[in-house]
Amino acid sequence: MEKIKRFIECLIPITGCNLKCGYCYVIQRNKRSLQSAVMKYSPEQIGLAMNKMRWGGTCYFSICGAGETILQKDIEEIVFNILKNGHYVNITTNGTITNQLNKILDKSLSFINHLHFSFSFHYLELLDKNLLDVFFDNVKKCKEKGASIMVQVNMCDEYLPYLEDMKNLCIKNIGAMPQIAATRKEMSGLQKIELLTSHTEQEYKMFGKSFNSPLFDFTMKNFNVKRKEFCYAGDWSGNLNLATGIFRRCYASCIHQDIFKNPKEKINFLAVGNHCGSSFCMNSSHFMSLGTIPSLQAPTYAHLRNRKESGWYTKEMENFLSGKLKDNNNEYSSFKKIICNSVGLIDNLIYFIYVRIKKNRRKNAY
Repeated sequence: MEKIKRFIECLIPITGCNLKCGYCYVIQRNKRSLQSAVMKYSPEQIGLAMNKMRWGGTCYFSICGAGETILQKDIEEIVFNILKNGHYVNITTNGTITNQLNKILDKSLSFINHLHFSFSFHYLELLDKNLLDVFFDNVKKCKEKGASIMVQVNMCDEYLPYLEDMKNLCIKNIGAMPQIAATRKEMSGLQKIELLTSHTEQEYKMFGKSFNSPLFDFTMKNFNVKRKEFCYAGDWSGNLNLATGIFRRCYASCIHQDIFKNPKEKINFLAVGNHCGSSFCMNSSHFMSLGTIPSLQAPTYAHLRNRKESGWYTKEMENFLSGKLKDNNNEYSSFKKIICNSVGLIDNLIYFIYVRIKKNRRKNAY
């Protein structure tokens, strides 16, 4: 059975989308320019950079656009060139761009067991645009072709009158209720992130709990909890901009490397350690569930997302995403941890200054 070596969260900075959800972080930040990402490197060059030997083993690359991921030109080629290296790939999508979805399925059919789709269920937009049937037809098609799927809802106030309708539609079409993602206010302060709701946090939790979603429960358990344990983000995981090739240790890090420019160049993996610059783990359901903090007990990635009773995951995907990063990586020596933490202190200071400057510029713009 294959073990996961690294988890890489991949961004495509496309802002184009055929939907306009009010809770979308691109709309919250007023950055909806409806533009495709300008790709610095070709899909073939990206594929060369994803050589399994270079990454040390089989990785899980999770691709998400700032807008609708699969509207990006050549997305099927990008996905294919990662999959053909033996890795696993997740694609986050609103599930309504049928022709693009078909391209991905056709191109990647030989590697379909390594392909995972995270479908965002934007109920009111789908209803308004008469796309509900299209959405569920595409979800079912991906599963029938042999890919793994999950469906998730961003919990927000505008959905509260429709929660039962949303549950029933998902049970009818895909055999289970959707998983629930917490929705944040994107313009919150530096130290504390707020939920995008007019309700109290306890009330918000109660709405989400009615879906019996392990994803939601784990996310809320860790919401605004500052992590101080030794974290292997930067080595066992990382953030990658697919348009530029820039690889960063995590969100709150200024250390970066263009890993696409020279596919033969060594990738400089170095853990964040005890000095994470984020107020809390922004994507705990990815990083922490996969085990970037090995001292922390957490459910598996597959447990948080799959609905076993409906078989959303293939057996191969279930096995792969039930593993932990520590199963295929060695923890650092005490000396190396000291080095990481020394680098982390400097990185935190630079990042803090960078965020302050960015915040002041944003204030001056208004």
